[in-house]
Amino acid sequence: MASSSAGFVTGLTVAAVAAVGVLAYQASASVPAGLGDTRASTPSTAASKAPRDQRNATALPAASGAGRRVVYSVAADRVWLVGADGKVTRTFAVTPGSVDPAPGTYPVTSRSNSVTGTDGTPIEHVVRFTSVDGVAIGFSAALDGSAPAADPAVRTGGIRESRPDGDAMWRFATIGEKVVVIR
Repeated sequence: MASSSAGFVTGLTVAAVAAVGVLAYQASASVPAGLGDTRASTPSTAASKAPRDQRNATALPAASGAGRRVVYSVAADRVWLVGADGKVTRTFAVTPGSVDPAPGTYPVTSRSNSVTGTDGTPIEHVVRFTSVDGVAIGFSAALDGSAPAADPAVRTGGIRESRPDGDAMWRFATIGEKVVVIR
């Protein structure tokens, strides 16, 4: 009797953890505005994609903050992981969703090891840092390695990375880590 009770409790626990994970992902868009929020401005539904100087597209932009941080350029569709010493430890291209965050500084507010993306694709290493009009914004990697262009008719905030880049982001960007969004 004790082993069947333990199995039942284990099953309920697994179901509850899965449900909480799904709800946390959906609720991540409703993080209180003042919770570690150091945004420079209010997010807009879409930031313009101004052309960037392509002579040295992988160089860390000068006005991207200081110290340990993740830097995300909306215009360049590129991420830099920057160590405490100000040196880039990794940089990589990303494929954004249809909704961009406004420039500013945000803390990582939630993470999920694996979930299903808004487009129905299984994704891993989700690192969320803000929301725009109810759309959660964060980095993730598709398990199948896909990074399709966002459908402008569907509001998505997932910023897709390759799986190796997603692994690096997962190790680097823990809860509270600074994400600096620049044009």
